[in-house]
This record gives sequence, structure tokens and C-alpha cells, in this order.
Amino acid sequence: MTDFDAAKRARPLKRSDMPPDYAISLDRYINRDGTGGGFREDEKCIPTDFGVLQPMGGFEEAYHNIIDYIVRITYRIWEDRDVEYIGDTYSADCMVFDDYGLQCGCEKIISDTHHTLGAFTNIKLIADEIIWAGDDENGYHTSHRTIIRGTNDGDSKYGPATGKTVDVLVIANCVVRDNKIFLEHVLYNNSALVEQLGVDLHEVVQNMVAVPPAGWPRDDATWHQLRNATNPGMPISVSESLDGFDIDRFSRDACEMVWSAQNYKEMTRFFSSEISFAGATNRTAEGLDGYRNAHRSIMDCFTVDNFSVDEVYWMGNGQDGYLVSVRWSMDAEHAGSGAFGPATGNPVQLWGLSQYKVIEEKIVQEWTLFNELDLQIQIAAARSKEA
Repeated sequence: MTDFDAAKRARPLKRSDMPPDYAISLDRYINRDGTGGGFREDEKCIPTDFGVLQPMGGFEEAYHNIIDYIVRITYRIWEDRDVEYIGDTYSADCMVFDDYGLQCGCEKIISDTHHTLGAFTNIKLIADEIIWAGDDENGYHTSHRTIIRGTNDGDSKYGPATGKTVDVLVIANCVVRDNKIFLEHVLYNNSALVEQLGVDLHEVVQNMVAVPPAGWPRDDATWHQLRNATNPGMPISVSESLDGFDIDRFSRDACEMVWSAQNYKEMTRFFSSEISFAGATNRTAEGLDGYRNAHRSIMDCFTVDNFSVDEVYWMGNGQDGYLVSVRWSMDAEHAGSGAFGPATGNPVQLWGLSQYKVIEEKIVQEWTLFNELDLQIQIAAARSKEA
């Protein structure tokens, strides 16, 4: 079986795959108040009650539901330091699309995890949110928003130990069946991590141009696989249309408006006036003006071509609100000067993972990461060729 065949094992989701409530959710699992508020400093990472039972055919009997599975395998691997357990929870031919390209096979993940634990010996991965859909027969899809905290007391891929403490966001979208994750799209807030380490970001980028990380640069076939894995082709809002408010159509339109059309006059259609935003490289905002400025700091540098919302899934309902996972991608041209330096005019690949909290048909909170460090490497590599 080829890598692309492995990715195709992930069947695109249908409307019936979306949980209509929060009976199985991270909030209920951890016993948080409310919905979608994220991590609280006083909460237990692992509860004494693992929650309601859900069909988990092919999974280890210990796991009650998909939330329980994601939380406890993460804790066991990272906090109990049982790194080899990755071999039981990732398939031998798994495909992991990260900031740089495609990583294949659980042995690569095991090696990378050992390296990270050596660089941050007190590292903790804290579950901030998990959005899920699907079932045990065709695969559970999960969007796991995680807070990584730790002290850099060992050498890392970015250089010698700095002794600095880091606190960064990660979003990992996985598909899992029979106890094993076989497809993952994951973005680390790597540019923020480098800055928090006190390392010169420009120097790191130049070093990675000279000695590229594994998987970089991604070729056209990998880019095609990244964008099309689990992509339904026809949006659910078209193939299974609804009268009235449709969270699939709403989320797709909101994402396209911000990242592609950039029609900021339309923001009030989708976003609360009190929108709270957390993004890549420490971009945060409260309110529409700050949110617009955060996005413009990125997109004023690029002319968009071939934008795509690649996957949308959600939990919830109109009364209680929705938690939504959106994966998106685009080809673009580095056409404007700004946060990424003087314009080069070169083509770039840009992709991201977003999570929306939607209340009364407005996005009130958003968390978004994109391949920012990779983007900086792409631009620096283009400059080096012109020099």
C-alpha cells in the first residue's frame, strides 16, 4: 500500500458523523463549567471517571470514548514518558503532515518524541480542547488543541539548551481507527517557540534553508496529499443541504472571507464584536479591529491563488453553540512587503488549522495556527536563490 493509499483510508465525514451535543466532550470529561472555554489551571489532567461509554471497536478496552483515548494516550506518552507506546497508537505506515512536509511511519514519531523529551525534560502537554466527529467503524476524527509547557534544559533542533521556559499552542487533527492514528495534520507554533527560547529567528530560518528539516521542501505530490486527505470534494452544506443556518456553510464562508476574499467589511456577518483570537507567533486580539489587524499583518503580504477549505467538522447545536474544526490551504504569491520582509514575488504554500467557538450564529472565539516557520523558510530559500 502506498502512502497515498493509506491517506485515502480516511473516509470523508458526513453530516450524520457530527455529534449533536456535548455529552462526550473534553468539558464533560474534565468536569469543566460551560463549553469550549479551554484549560483551567486548577483542573486535573486525568479524571477519576473516564466518562460515558462510546462504541470503540478495535480500541483497547481501557478507553471509554474518543476523548478519553486522546487525553490518556497523550498523557501516557509525554508525561509518563512511555514513548514506545506510540507504536501501539500510531500505525506503522501513518502519514503525519507537519509544518515542513510529510513524516511517514511511527518510528519517525518515536524518534522525534525522544528528541523533544531530551530537550525539554519537564515538558507537559495540556489538553485545551478536543473537537471530534466520526465513529469507530470508519474512523474518529479529532482536532486536539494542546498547550505545551516546558524548560529547554537540553539541546534541541534549534540549538544548545537556553534554560528558557516555553508555553506554546499546538493543534493536531488526527484520524484514528482500531486504536491507531493513521493520518495527522499537525501545526506547532514553531516561530513563537523559537522566540520564547531566546534564539534568533532569522538565524534559525537561514540554518534551515542550508540544512532543511525532514520533509522539506514538500513536493507537489505531498502538497496535493496534504490538501486532499479527508477532503469531501463537495462540501457537506452542498451534498447534504439544510434550510436555515448551516454551520458547515457558515464556517467555510467565514474562513474564506478572512483568508482569501479578505472582505473585512463582511466581518460582522460572521464574528462577534467581542471576538477573542489566539494565533500563530503570539498574535492575539480582542474585538473586531484587533482581529482584522492580526489577519492583515499576515495576508497583506500575499496574493492568494487556489484557496481551499479542505475539511470542516463540528460538535454541538444551535441552542448550545458549536465547536468547529476547519482545515484550510492555499497557493499564494509573496507579493507584499511586511511581516515576512520585502516581497519576493515567489510562490508559497500556506496551510492552517482553525477552531471556532460559535454562539448564536457568531464566532466568539478563534484559535488558528498556520505553517509560519515553514513559510519563512520558503521565502528565505527564494531569496537565497536570487542572491
